[in-house]
Amino acid sequence: MTTTARPTVQHDDEHLRVTRWDFAPGDTTGRHRHAYDYVVVPVTDGRTDVITPDGNTTSSELRAGQSYTRSAGGEHEVVNAGDSDLAFVEIELKHPTPGHHG
Repeated sequence: MTTTARPTVQHDDEHLRVTRWDFAPGDTTGRHRHAYDYVVVPVTDGRTDVITPDGNTTSSELRAGQSYTRSAGGEHEVVNAGDSDLAFVEIELKHPTPGHHG
């Protein structure tokens, strides 16, 4: 499925990428794999369905300001399963490459 949610990159450098995601009801990120560890900070309350490649769906209740973290490597699609607009900020923590000194 293609992305219908609206990503807005707010910051991107060698250390961090900060993206705000805005979803109308039913909008989706489309299937993607996370290259980096990340933090999600909900901007609004809402409900998401996270669908893995094997079709398993996990529903989550998001609360504004209650962040959570996930490790790199996860592959999924995130859908706004609620009946109102949803927004969260995703902060990706880019890992330095071996031998890189910043």
